[in-house]
Amino acid sequence: MHVRLDNPIDLDAFRRHARQLLAGGVPPEQVEWNGERVAGLFNETNEVSPTPLIAGTPHAVPASFVALCGDVILHRDPQRFALMYRLLWRLAHEPALRHDPLDADMMQAQLMAKAVHRDIHKMRAFVRFTRVMGDDGLDRHVAWFEPDHHIVEANAPFFARRFAQMRWAILTPERCVEWNGEALAFRDGADRREKPPPDAGEQLWLTYYEHIFNPARLKVAMMRREMPRRYWHNLPEAALIQPLTDAAEARSQSMIDAPPTAARRIRAPIALHVRPAEGVAPADLGELRAAAHACRACPIGALATQAVCGEGPLAPRHMLVGEQPGDQEDLAGRPFVGPAGQLLDRAMAQLGWARDSVYLANAVKHFKYELRGKRRIHKTAAQREADACAHWLDSEISLVRPEGLVALGATAARALLGRPVAVQAERGAWLHERSDGRPVFVTLHPSALLRLADGERVEAYARWLDDLERARGTVSAAIAA
Repeated sequence: MHVRLDNPIDLDAFRRHARQLLAGGVPPEQVEWNGERVAGLFNETNEVSPTPLIAGTPHAVPASFVALCGDVILHRDPQRFALMYRLLWRLAHEPALRHDPLDADMMQAQLMAKAVHRDIHKMRAFVRFTRVMGDDGLDRHVAWFEPDHHIVEANAPFFARRFAQMRWAILTPERCVEWNGEALAFRDGADRREKPPPDAGEQLWLTYYEHIFNPARLKVAMMRREMPRRYWHNLPEAALIQPLTDAAEARSQSMIDAPPTAARRIRAPIALHVRPAEGVAPADLGELRAAAHACRACPIGALATQAVCGEGPLAPRHMLVGEQPGDQEDLAGRPFVGPAGQLLDRAMAQLGWARDSVYLANAVKHFKYELRGKRRIHKTAAQREADACAHWLDSEISLVRPEGLVALGATAARALLGRPVAVQAERGAWLHERSDGRPVFVTLHPSALLRLADGERVEAYARWLDDLERARGTVSAAIAA
């Protein structure tokens, strides 16, 4: 009995025919499958008289078997249909088969499915598009690939999602697929001579590939297993593999022989023994910086690069106090040089307020962070850590002698006023609560503006400018009050 399928990867057609054969009690050995030619279910010239089809009891098979058939049917082996029907027949007549992990037929089907999945992965990894000009004058990207199995239609939705904004086509010897930006279209296979010639992007890719090739991590056997040679003739970078491999040992040795890279430090480390005597206030800002750097009253001092004290003139009209140094401030040893500092510079420039006329400082002197990969992400200092730094800020204020203090954010406001501060409720006015008589003006920290959504930032920035303008112009009146 012959069964011919219209399409060699049409799982629905295979399932219809297989169900009819199973219902008719036709054993696997009496069925010959052909998935390459178009014909009816049974060949009328067949010399074998088929068993009449009768309505039998429906047979249930595991959902995993249906999924397995969806993979196996994409395999190139012409005996895949016979294998799938044989397994279906056995599942219907040998219920224990579904629990036998060592069955030869089931293992063969799983190996075929694994080969299909591997081929799908290789297609996704090794397709290389070339940009060409279409007949309509628009860019089109074309690639040539030679899959081992019937995977083009199964893999096409992945490329449609991955390159949804690009018009592209993938040509293969048996099946081609094209995406016009809206829908996929399939056609018969193409000739390798339709592969477009290299474009300018190919040379950029080769340059990039050569520069990321790490000879110290080269494992030739692993590379050839992951990138089998049969794919090389379609990969532009394959021409570089052998020369780069041949030179790997010499390049690795040159890396070993190279002198060590100098540690990244903006300034020399400060000796921890340079600190004032216990209970003695620093005599000047230099002594304050050394003592703050050596401070280990809380854990963050040991993890930061250095303490970041303030900078600016002595006896200024304003001392602006932020929360704590960030990543760039920690490396540079200067306050307000990162993104928040750049926003503050921009605001002060708009107001005609010279940065060198104010003293800039932070309530907490060390950078607190958490590592995410290689990045150091800012983390708000705990109240205990801020309290441990309070005496450094008090000493800095005594040495600098500003007329008024501008608190940028809640942490700075609490450090200056000694109580919790609701910034939004108390911003924009001078508060007279310090024992030394210096007024405190509360407003937002510039980093709070950077965290806002784009739609909110313009209005919030304008209001913040108003705060800074008010702080700048009313400090004398606030002191008199």
